[in-house]
Amino acid sequence: MFSDADAAALYDVLNPWDPDGRSDDGFYFPFVMGAESVLDVGCGTGAMLRLARERGHRGRLVGLDPDRAALERARRRADVEWVEGTAAEAEGGAGFDLATMTGHAFQDLVTDHDVRASLAAIHGALRRGGRFVFETRHPQARAWEGWTPSNPDDVVEVVDEAGRALRYWHDVDSVVGDVVTIRGTVARPDGTVLRILSESLRFLDVAALGEFLAEAGFEIEAQYGNWDREPVTASSREIITIAHRR
Repeated sequence: MFSDADAAALYDVLNPWDPDGRSDDGFYFPFVMGAESVLDVGCGTGAMLRLARERGHRGRLVGLDPDRAALERARRRADVEWVEGTAAEAEGGAGFDLATMTGHAFQDLVTDHDVRASLAAIHGALRRGGRFVFETRHPQARAWEGWTPSNPDDVVEVVDEAGRALRYWHDVDSVVGDVVTIRGTVARPDGTVLRILSESLRFLDVAALGEFLAEAGFEIEAQYGNWDREPVTASSREIITIAHRR
């Protein structure tokens, strides 16, 4: 058996939150530590907010995620608010200073309705002038072409919290318009499959993303093509956006 709880624990093994050693985590963490109140949308196991509290954040920290097993791990830290729900269910009128969506969580908003409903709710959860900071993979980089077991960089071997040696890799099932559907396979080292994790991701370009943000009442302050805050160019792999509520 490889349960939902096991999958949540594996996520932490594969994606340790390390603002001191990872450029993406290091980009977000100063925003979090500098805001009096933070809503982390798609918080997963809550690693970012848990570390913020551990390092002295004294304001309101709220993690929002629809994954119950991930939130069970997050709730090991009781001095952060953990809410089960989607982005579209963010708390209206809460007056947050900052909302974040890390780990390319924004790409899980697959339909136009998902994007519009989620942005409207996040907008409503922020105070006027409050910031929304998130990233999405730039479609021009075609990241999905490297998500294959034939790519050694995409095959990860780890030992999980239960002491099991595991192998994890991706396969792409379909590319339809700007939506890519993938499978993540968790297996024993001998190839015995333990769990298949399916996901669909949307790859919005800069123009489409800007239209959705403007429609929702956001103004873009800055967009970067990488974690070093360089501008978006024809070779950028990311679209990292800082926007504020008008």
